[in-house]
Amino acid sequence: MITITLSGFSQNPGKKMSKSATGNKQKQEVRIVKFNELQTILNKNDNKLYVVNFWATWCSPCVMELPDFMKVNNIYKNNPHFKMILVSLDMAKEVETNVRPFLKKNNIDAQVYLLDDNKHMNEWIPAIDKNWTGAIPATVLYRNGKKLEFRESKLQKSELVQIINKHL
Repeated sequence: MITITLSGFSQNPGKKMSKSATGNKQKQEVRIVKFNELQTILNKNDNKLYVVNFWATWCSPCVMELPDFMKVNNIYKNNPHFKMILVSLDMAKEVETNVRPFLKKNNIDAQVYLLDDNKHMNEWIPAIDKNWTGAIPATVLYRNGKKLEFRESKLQKSELVQIINKHL
């Protein structure tokens, strides 16, 4: 586990990128949000199970677990009651230099947000889970705005599948 220390995020509106210079593939969309925007997304009353993973490109355990998360996302992505969301805690000013290249290199195809709200981290960390120390990776499952489960640790594919199946 790694404890989050955030500093110096710049505000940079996220936008969908068009075709890359090398081909027809679109760049991975990374929407930069504040916590209140993320909370709105997580509190949707649409009967979907949201698997939300907090991670960063500089976090070794996060990077190690992402391939398993993508395998699990591929298993469930066609299920209308399932949605995986990755919440990057990288610095917003590094979205083009670090985050998008990382996502492309690692074939990350889940929905990605970058949480640019370090001024309020002492509010949003306990809002996610009162026992969260701020260490990442951390994974939370929600349905209809209700938190179903929280894990502050690296998860293996089998653990993640078991947790999802328990709540799906």
